[in-house]
Amino acid sequence: MLATQRRDEIAARIQTEGRVLVAEIARTLGITAETARRDLDALESAGIARRVHGGAVSASRTSLIETAVAVRADANADGKRRIARLACERLLASGATSMLLDAGTTTAAMASELVATWPHGAGPRLIVATHSPAIAQQLAPHPSIEVHALGGRIRAVTGAAVGAQTVLAIAQLRPDVVVLGTNGLDSSGVSTPDPDEAAVKSAIVAAGRRVALVADSTKLGTASLCRFATLQQVDVVLTDASPDSATSQALADAGCEVLVA
Repeated sequence: MLATQRRDEIAARIQTEGRVLVAEIARTLGITAETARRDLDALESAGIARRVHGGAVSASRTSLIETAVAVRADANADGKRRIARLACERLLASGATSMLLDAGTTTAAMASELVATWPHGAGPRLIVATHSPAIAQQLAPHPSIEVHALGGRIRAVTGAAVGAQTVLAIAQLRPDVVVLGTNGLDSSGVSTPDPDEAAVKSAIVAAGRRVALVADSTKLGTASLCRFATLQQVDVVLTDASPDSATSQALADAGCEVLVA
C-alpha cells in the first residue's frame, strides 16, 4: 500500500472513530510503529489529526469543542452498547438498588440496556435519578424502575439539565452508585468542555457511594477544558479499549479499577 493510500485509510478511521492508536494502525496495516508515527505526523501537518500520546485524535477535537448529542449518538455505537451491557452486569451485581445516571450517549445506551434486562413484575425495584430528560423518558415505562427526573436549565447541545437548581438537587442524593460519561479521560483526570456541565458532574461524583465512569475509546487519552474529577475520585472505569500506557499507569496508581468490554 502506498503512503498516500495508507494515510487516506488512517484519516478515514480518525474521522469515523475520533481516535487511532499507533499500535493498532501498525497491526492492521502491516507496517512498523515508526511508519505509523510518520503517517500520523503527516496527517497532523495537513491539519487532519492532532497527535496525542500513543496515537492521534481528530484535529477538530480541542478542549472547547463539544459535539451535539444527536451527532454523537451513532459514533462508536457498538462500543457504547458493549460498555452499557458490562456496566449493567457489573455495577448492579453487588445489589445496588439506587443509581444516579449522568446525561450522555453512553449512559443513554446503559438506560436502553436497563430497560431490556432489568426484571419486570415481581423483580427488585431500581431507583434511578437523572438530569437527562431523554434518559428519564427511556426508563419511565419500565414497571420496576422508579425514575426521578432532576430539573434545571436544559443545554441544547447535550440535552442535560444544568445550573444551581440541578447541583442542589444532586447534593440531596446519596445513591448506591453514580454513572458518569465524559469528554476526556487522561492521566490528569476526567474532563468536559463546559463549566456548567462540569459543576453538575462534580456534584454527581460527590454524591455517589461508588463512582463509575463510562468512556468509549474516543475519550481515552484526551482532555477537555474543565476537569470535574481526579482519578482518585473514580472507583471504576468501563471502556471498550485499553487506555494508553500513561493513562493506565495513572489509573492503577489511583487505585481505579478498569473494565474493558
